[in-house]
Amino acid sequence: MAKTVLKYLWVVCLLAQSCSLAQPPVQAPVNTVVITVEGQAPINKGMPLLAKKQALQDAIRQASMQSSVNVQGRTLVNQNSIATDTFSMQTAAAVSSSRIIKEWQADNMYHVVATVELSSDGTCAPLQRKRIIATAFPLAKQEQVSGYETQDLYSGIPRELNNILMESGEFIGTNATHINLYPRPELAPELQDSIAYRPSKVMQMAAANGVQFVLSGVIRDMEVESSEYMRGAGPLALARSLARGIVARRGIGIDVFVHDGFTGALLFQQRYVESAVGDVWIPATYTVGSERFNATSSGEKIANIISQASSDLRRTLSCYPFATRITDIKGDKVFLDAGAQERLNVGDQLMAYAASGDDLTLDGGLNFIGKDKQPVGVVTIDNITPRYAIGHLEVPARELGVRVGDWVRSY
Repeated sequence: MAKTVLKYLWVVCLLAQSCSLAQPPVQAPVNTVVITVEGQAPINKGMPLLAKKQALQDAIRQASMQSSVNVQGRTLVNQNSIATDTFSMQTAAAVSSSRIIKEWQADNMYHVVATVELSSDGTCAPLQRKRIIATAFPLAKQEQVSGYETQDLYSGIPRELNNILMESGEFIGTNATHINLYPRPELAPELQDSIAYRPSKVMQMAAANGVQFVLSGVIRDMEVESSEYMRGAGPLALARSLARGIVARRGIGIDVFVHDGFTGALLFQQRYVESAVGDVWIPATYTVGSERFNATSSGEKIANIISQASSDLRRTLSCYPFATRITDIKGDKVFLDAGAQERLNVGDQLMAYAASGDDLTLDGGLNFIGKDKQPVGVVTIDNITPRYAIGHLEVPARELGVRVGDWVRSY
């Protein structure tokens, strides 16, 4: 009887074409587009693995162009002839994930067919946790915060912003809020360090602390409306002037920056503006992030800025490749300054970058930028510890020019 029932159910399934022993396919999120595209790259120095990664990058680039492209053109006409005719092209979608479904080699070229998932809202699901260090947010005008108010804004705002990023599970944070990157906050994000042949403060800090991103900022505005006598005469004007000592308005403006430790480039810059009304002074004993701080009129607005900035940073940095440094090389083994806590796994592959030429400078060699770094190989991870990982290159590091301190990045 049981066999008859099973046979009957199987027939019904076939007719309805609705039965499956496997789990239903996972649907891509509504805000993503999946594109299948082919990419290719030359195989140099007998390193097919590096060519494979570069072919995948080529496929990702083509998929981005197919999905969402902004094209801008400019044509200048001078005396009935075209003087300038240029155009620029930029992809607007972010790569959420990619997967190679077919690969082959032909004529010293590596070919891949890959599915690329693009996010139209600019967000990605990061696989690894990225390291970030928070530095001080100096006041552009120190006199706007009196000595009777909290002095924790300078270090407290970046500390709380960094803590929220860590709580998201996407970042490993370090607080160095005693360090001020901007001796002249009014000029930030200009770093004012043009010493010849010396890497920028950002690159030095990233190297010294083993981080990928450097968080900084400036408190642009904490000004309280003047309590001087109001214009006019009579009891009403006098009352309004006296009331300003109790009920006032304070403008709050905070700039947030994030630099890339790999290149020193500014990746994120945003100004956040709020206005507090009422008792806008913050007592000296209150610290940023505390319940009493957030209960004040100004503290509540600052907490709102911190929350919005952390959300913007997560969205902006989610699609950036994971990066870390090579800490040691022993024979054919490469030691990386990242491990299980960064969510690396055995079998992961990261592209290694090494100096391919001379130092990069501007202004006749007076302004040092850094060294020209190019992808030279792929590190395959063989062993993982909580704090570091061990892998190997396709070709020995000495033949590729890979050294301790060089970067490896996901793709």
